[in-house]
Amino acid sequence: MAQVSPRQDRRRSSSLNGDKHRGESSDEASEAPMTTYLLYESAAGYALFLKKEFEETAETEEEVQNSLLDPKKVSKIVSLHAWTQFRDAEDALNQANSISAGIATEELVNFLEMNLPKKKKTYQLGVYDPELGKALAEQFPIAHGQSVKELLRGCRLHFNRLVKDLNEGDLDKARLGLGHAFSRARMQLDPNRQDKPIMNTIALLDNLDKNINTFAMRVREWYAWHFPELTKIVTDNIAYAKVSRVVRVRDNFEGDKEALTEACGSEDVADEILKALKMSMGQDIVEMDMKNIDHFASEVIKLADMRKTLHEYLKAKMDLVAPNLAALIGEIIGARLISHAGSLTNLAKYPASTVQILGAEKALFRAIKTKGNTPKYGLIFHSTFIGRAQQKNKGRISRYLANKCSLASRIDCFSDEATTVFGEKLKDQVEERLTFLSEGTTPRKNLEVMQEAIKEVTKLRKKRAKKAKAAAEAAAGGEEVEEGAVKPKKKRPAAEVQAEAEETPAPKKKKSHSCNLHNVRKLPWPEPVLWRKRAVEAEEELTRLILCFCQEVLGLVWTGFASRVHGFLVSRACARGDTDVDGDGEDADDEGDHDDDDNDRCKEGHAAHLQPMIDLLCSFSYSGIL
Repeated sequence: MAQVSPRQDRRRSSSLNGDKHRGESSDEASEAPMTTYLLYESAAGYALFLKKEFEETAETEEEVQNSLLDPKKVSKIVSLHAWTQFRDAEDALNQANSISAGIATEELVNFLEMNLPKKKKTYQLGVYDPELGKALAEQFPIAHGQSVKELLRGCRLHFNRLVKDLNEGDLDKARLGLGHAFSRARMQLDPNRQDKPIMNTIALLDNLDKNINTFAMRVREWYAWHFPELTKIVTDNIAYAKVSRVVRVRDNFEGDKEALTEACGSEDVADEILKALKMSMGQDIVEMDMKNIDHFASEVIKLADMRKTLHEYLKAKMDLVAPNLAALIGEIIGARLISHAGSLTNLAKYPASTVQILGAEKALFRAIKTKGNTPKYGLIFHSTFIGRAQQKNKGRISRYLANKCSLASRIDCFSDEATTVFGEKLKDQVEERLTFLSEGTTPRKNLEVMQEAIKEVTKLRKKRAKKAKAAAEAAAGGEEVEEGAVKPKKKRPAAEVQAEAEETPAPKKKKSHSCNLHNVRKLPWPEPVLWRKRAVEAEEELTRLILCFCQEVLGLVWTGFASRVHGFLVSRACARGDTDVDGDGEDADDEGDHDDDDNDRCKEGHAAHLQPMIDLLCSFSYSGIL
């Protein structure tokens, strides 16, 4: 066996110890903790915290929570690394909606990419929501455990102290505003689709009808003991209550015919009441009884007025929420359909067969159970269309009406603008179907009717846009414009127009070898003040050029044409009152005064006189002479 010297032994042991130490250092390097960043989504913006030190295993969950209650300990555990604030409340709501849906927005991703290290292996990002972590996991290393949740709770608790730039009052306002906006979006409340008040209003109207009928019958029965003849004379319940308040005790009635006529609404009925008062066979009542009857009758009248007000309110609501359905079938039946379905959206989702028997569920289930005939109509039975149809056609018209009601409800539910055009067109279609079933007249096709409706809606949109533009211009100018009023155009004075025309020279036109009287007639006429001056100058110049051309170039051959042109010049000079034809300062004719009517006639015949000359010049051009 070879002997090892002490020197070699020391070298071997030192090398072994060195390898051991190197292995320990490499293990420590591999087990070194990663940097942890914490993402916190506040109502004011995004915050990125850096975790400093936190003993997760040495403390229990309760001890961790207690340590996070102390702001000094929290500031030692985490520190603010980056912070970005939302632009406005709308941006905050969009970010909150995206985070709640587990969607990482572009702003959030850009914020993290700018403030996190480039090497993904050196850090991990802690998030509270696992769904948001899944959306960010493709781009960043994500961690979401119990320790991350506890740390984020501490960050939320001491957020205003960790972020120095944020005021606590501003943070509370941001939380309150975002909470209201987020809750409203979650409830999916649309202010333009207020169908809940419609449901309550139609239910209240039904109850009021029952109560008014019951109370009015009680007033009739009570007051009939004193004045039984009034029951047959006045048939309307509300009018009966008003008359009972006017007459009161018949022996004490002073005969105020005007008040009685106003109460019953007819002078003939008032005369009959006055006659019946004289021979009534009712028993006498005391003033104390009449006081109670009068008070009860006044309550009935108040209920009737309340019902009238509610009906107007329901009509206004239906015009806002479901205008097409109200135009087709009426606001009362339309409101009952919405109330029975639960909402306008539910009614729009129903097929036409369900809308047809809506309200007749008991009869439907009874027919299914007994294997009998199913009902043909439900709530739509109260429509005037079914009432006017013949008995054999009631089922057909109810099916057709249910189809149109389904279309109208879908248009109202999913359209952006409230309009009654489609409802009116659908109503016309139902009327045509009634005529077809009774008389055999062929109705129009649905495609034609809808195309007409679309054209009308387009016109309405343009009209509204024009009104809105006019209102915006008026508001910008500080003026108030009434609806439908057209702003008049300002008329410029004639002196200003004339001065501008004299200062600004007319643009030069390119010469054209083609002569066409049609183009001459198309030229715009100048202002009335300058017309005569320009026309005279143009005629004189044209005539002299033609004379020179005829005399110098063509010679005696065209003497007849020159004399004709000269005669035309003389006639034009006489028409405008200018006797100096040749330009030598001498009058050619002393009797050359004409009135304005002659000038107008000459102006109208100006093109007609020039036509022979223009045709002749055109023939020269075509033949090659010119």
